[in-house]
Amino acid sequence: MRKFLVVLDDSRECLNAIRFAAMRAAKTGGGVEILAVIPPEEFNHWIGVGDIMREEARERIEVHFEVFAKWMRDRQGLEPELVIREGEPVPEILSQIKDDPEIGILVLGAGIENKGPGPLITQLTKSAGSLPIPMTIVPGDLSKERLEALT
Repeated sequence: MRKFLVVLDDSRECLNAIRFAAMRAAKTGGGVEILAVIPPEEFNHWIGVGDIMREEARERIEVHFEVFAKWMRDRQGLEPELVIREGEPVPEILSQIKDDPEIGILVLGAGIENKGPGPLITQLTKSAGSLPIPMTIVPGDLSKERLEALT
């Protein structure tokens, strides 16, 4: 089964990327894999404190994921997968793509502020020619109706 890989973060544009991936997967018989990356700088404390912070970060991610997963189950008939990795986002995204051969498309949401599309898109487009899969960039300000029409 071909999977759409979406990066879960706290950005507003993440929602549109997840919606797009879920709607495309539902219409094409695919799946959705959601990747959350915990940056290493969050744990540069004493070992015990770092372990507690790591566990709290994982719990926040799982709660955040469950909101989207419920929508995918109820509205799209999909059972998404959650993968949590620790490290720098771009290398972890590339590692996840390499580690899971069923991933067929990377879906990212573009920022809607004047600062540009966002750090992930900026970094990944620099090496887009050597990515092993296509990347879809979903505008962060598309309406839900427009997303439905496009998928």
